[in-house]
Amino acid sequence: MAEQTLTGNKVDSHTTVYGVIGDPIRHSKSPIMMNRAFREAGVNGIYAAFHVKTEQLAGFIQGVRAMGIRGINVTIPHKVEIMKHLDAIDDSAKAAGAVNTIVNDNGRLTGYNTDGIGYVRSLKEEAEPELAGRRIVLLGAGGAARGILHALLKEQPASITIVNRTVERAMELAGSAAAEADIRAVGQHGAEAVCRKADIIINTTSVGMAPLTEGVPMDVQPGWIRPDAVASEIIYNPMKTRFLQEAEQAGCRIHGGLGMFINQGAYAFEYWTGKAAPIAAMREAVLEALESTT
Repeated sequence: MAEQTLTGNKVDSHTTVYGVIGDPIRHSKSPIMMNRAFREAGVNGIYAAFHVKTEQLAGFIQGVRAMGIRGINVTIPHKVEIMKHLDAIDDSAKAAGAVNTIVNDNGRLTGYNTDGIGYVRSLKEEAEPELAGRRIVLLGAGGAARGILHALLKEQPASITIVNRTVERAMELAGSAAAEADIRAVGQHGAEAVCRKADIIINTTSVGMAPLTEGVPMDVQPGWIRPDAVASEIIYNPMKTRFLQEAEQAGCRIHGGLGMFINQGAYAFEYWTGKAAPIAAMREAVLEALESTT
């Protein structure tokens, strides 16, 4: 058991550095998950969390190039802003309009989006295997919503409605993909009407994330969600947010964010190392970490 408490490999002069940036970032379980993955796969790497504010992004990227940091994950609120600092954007990130993974090839930085594919894989495996013809509501219009929207479009849903407090942001996101599907945008005042008709409601915001766990996205009420619908989260800490607790009490099926978190990390690991990600070990590491903080 002592071996399982280690993080990463023994650090030496050949160790490759990876990390995650965000604001805030100290809540992240990515270092625990990814260092376990490196150890399981025999990769001489170490992964750290970097608290980077928006005004520090340009300087951080200079540091990535200068120090040869091989890979970076990007989380709230930098997934859109980071794009202007990169050399190339993969088609997945171009379509999504957001980057959550950066690969450094000898100073050339390429941005990818593994959020969307990681989320959809998790949703289909854990809650709703058939997304075609479903009416879907996205709560939020930020970087995570962009990646998820792009991945959902490939599943041929009947409609997607984006709800955001600033309706202009929802309209801009909906307009970016309007040619591909029936996509609409509403403000917070329209949330109740669209939620009552939805088959799947997805919180793509950070509302409800630890340590501020009392929040509910867009003030959604449990009575707005049909008992046969799915309430879904991208948040994994806590594993069952207030939004999911209330939906479950109302008789809805619920889907937490742990699977998305693990899958997006697995895709990033494979981009960086060219090796298959040890997904079972990654899941085990995150679950152990979450249990130790509850």
